[in-house]
Amino acid sequence: MNYLGLLLCLSAFNLASAASQQQELDNLRSRIVKMQREMERTNVSKSNAMDALRESERAISDSNRTLAELTQQRNVLDQNLGKLQRRTQDLAGVMQDQQQLLSKQLYRQYTSGNPSYFEQFFNGQETNQLARNLHYYQYIARDRAAGLSNLRDNLSELQASKLATQAQRTELAELSAKELTQRANLQKGQQEKQLMLKKFSQQLRQQRREVNRLQRDESQLAQLVKKLAQMLAQRKSNSMFGNDNLPDGRFEGRLFTQLKGKLAWPVKGLVTNRFGTPRPDSPVLWKGLFVKSSSGKIVKVIAVGRVVFADWLRGFGNLLIVDHGMGYMSLYGNNETLYKQVGDLLVGGETIATVGNSGGNEDSGLYFELRHESKPFDPITWLAKK
Repeated sequence: MNYLGLLLCLSAFNLASAASQQQELDNLRSRIVKMQREMERTNVSKSNAMDALRESERAISDSNRTLAELTQQRNVLDQNLGKLQRRTQDLAGVMQDQQQLLSKQLYRQYTSGNPSYFEQFFNGQETNQLARNLHYYQYIARDRAAGLSNLRDNLSELQASKLATQAQRTELAELSAKELTQRANLQKGQQEKQLMLKKFSQQLRQQRREVNRLQRDESQLAQLVKKLAQMLAQRKSNSMFGNDNLPDGRFEGRLFTQLKGKLAWPVKGLVTNRFGTPRPDSPVLWKGLFVKSSSGKIVKVIAVGRVVFADWLRGFGNLLIVDHGMGYMSLYGNNETLYKQVGDLLVGGETIATVGNSGGNEDSGLYFELRHESKPFDPITWLAKK
């Protein structure tokens, strides 16, 4: 519609044409209401999906914890297995030494040619010498018996060690199989989460594009109807609110305009979306900043104030709003954790939250707005340069 031509021909418009435009405006508004209801139904579906997503994320957390426990158990088994293997090697060495010693003793007795105790007795050997020989033979016999006993004990211990080693190997194999199953379940849960978010995000983007298109038409037509009515009534239009014409206000004992360019940034990160730029796949403009940052990083309040909202809000996740007085507010969205509650008094630089991607956001970061009298304005010019 050529609005410029309409405005140049305002003198030709009458009350009937204004009424016709108003009717068209009403029809557009009805269509917008219908689309918004459809979006609400989709939001309900997404809310249900978010509940399922919460359970999926809990399951992933449980899988991670189980995986860590299995890894720890496997490390313990590896240590025990190493000890058993070293003990087996030690026992094998001791047995080999004992076998060699017995072999030498038997060989010496066989090759020495010494007569036995009975041969010496019947040969009339002197009594004292016979007693000494008897004591010597008894010592050798006891030593051999002890060696044989130790050999039998070591054989038994070696067999038990081998059985224990085999049992440890079997248990380790079972735990490894469980670990692989846990990894597979974890990957499956992550894939389901990504598909779920992608599905509803695409559906909502499509519906938002349609609503945005209707709202643009409604806005343009509303402006035209307003100008027609104003021209017919011979009234002047009101000026629009501008960032450079913010009202003066006291803030920490200073003029608020003196703080322009001096407010501290609420989080460290990379600004990926700026005020006034279009959102992805939508003509709707950003009303604040999105600072991409790692999950878990601390978020700080920019200045003194009082918490007026601290809860989960659709599209913004865990959201915290701070009233700084004189109509000025700061908003912090998509947080992982909120540390403050409604009514809490804050000092500048105080930690209020941690970075996250709550609200179904694909990237981890902080959504940040500044508003005056509920109207957003560009935060960049009010924040200190990095």
